[in-house]
Amino acid sequence: MSVEEKYLSQFKAGTKEQYAARCSFFLAGFTVATWAPMIPAVKERLQIGDDVLGMLLLCIGISAFIFMPIAGILNQKLGCKKIFRVCIIAFALILVVISFLDNIWSFVAVLLLFGMVMGTVDVTMNMNSVIVEKLSQKRIMSSMHAMWSVGCFCGAGLFSVLAKAGLAIVTIAIIHCAIICVLAFAASPYFLAYKGASNEKPVAIPRGIVVLFGILACISFLAEGAVMDWSGVFLTEAKGLDLSLAGIGYAIFSVAMLVIRFIGDKAVQVIGEQRICVFGAVIAGIGFLLVVLIDNFYLMPLGFILIGLGAANIVPVLYSLLKNQNDMPINAAVTAITCMGYTGVILGPAVLGFIAHGAGITFVFYLLAALFMMEAVLAKYIFNKLG
Repeated sequence: MSVEEKYLSQFKAGTKEQYAARCSFFLAGFTVATWAPMIPAVKERLQIGDDVLGMLLLCIGISAFIFMPIAGILNQKLGCKKIFRVCIIAFALILVVISFLDNIWSFVAVLLLFGMVMGTVDVTMNMNSVIVEKLSQKRIMSSMHAMWSVGCFCGAGLFSVLAKAGLAIVTIAIIHCAIICVLAFAASPYFLAYKGASNEKPVAIPRGIVVLFGILACISFLAEGAVMDWSGVFLTEAKGLDLSLAGIGYAIFSVAMLVIRFIGDKAVQVIGEQRICVFGAVIAGIGFLLVVLIDNFYLMPLGFILIGLGAANIVPVLYSLLKNQNDMPINAAVTAITCMGYTGVILGPAVLGFIAHGAGITFVFYLLAALFMMEAVLAKYIFNKLG
């Protein structure tokens, strides 16, 4: 028995631990979805333009990306349970602070803190989920990632209901903060106090097959970032849709991804991890091609459905596979793949913007189709290497 296996033998992951792991994803999604509707109000209050707002939002992504490796170290020193409990409460309280701010420099400072906490929460909940699934000896990763989407829907939906009821942004933020805190206190006792074996090095420099996992995660996250940030531009500019319909692509993609993730664990058991990754990438690539090639408004959603269907379970499977590799400790491997994947969300859409400026938005979607075909080949290679 290895040092890691001896260390893991002291933990258990029953039904309560599995529900707590799912709740952590729900809370993260709920918090992010609370922040998103606040952005227009913040922009109006600070009297800033789109360019300044874009730079402010970039503070979150850069801060999260920089702090993720540190999050791996903190988890090894203090354990997932303590880190998650503190960070998710801080996450919620920052929302309330943001609702009060009226100075751009204080806003920058708080957004940098927001990004640090968000990055730490992301690493911690994924690390906990990998260990819970390994101890449970059952496939539950896809359903946990599905709960992030559920949290987003619930957070955005509740925000809209409260806003339509006439409540102020500050009041809505306080209500959401209270909900997050109550759920966090209920779930956190069943969050694992996992730190990693004492001989592990928490430095998250990817190596071995984890590098390939990270590339796959980056491409998969890029799909989500691209559809979220650029599908509206594509539909209005390349397809000539009215601005009121700009969000339809992302909405269809999100629903498809949510549905497929809910049935993803069973699908992986029936179809197999390799087919989910290889054929999932091919299906997503075909989806991007159809989005470009189909001009019929009523058939166009098929492309976005295929993108969501194909990409939905690739990342959950990658996290599950981390327990089968020996190139890095689980602690460092989760941190590494999360950092690499995050570049797809943070930097990917910006890079695609430069490409769109030079080659056109249609070329961007062709490029995304090619990337997913490349991902299918790389996934096949990884599974052959894993044996």
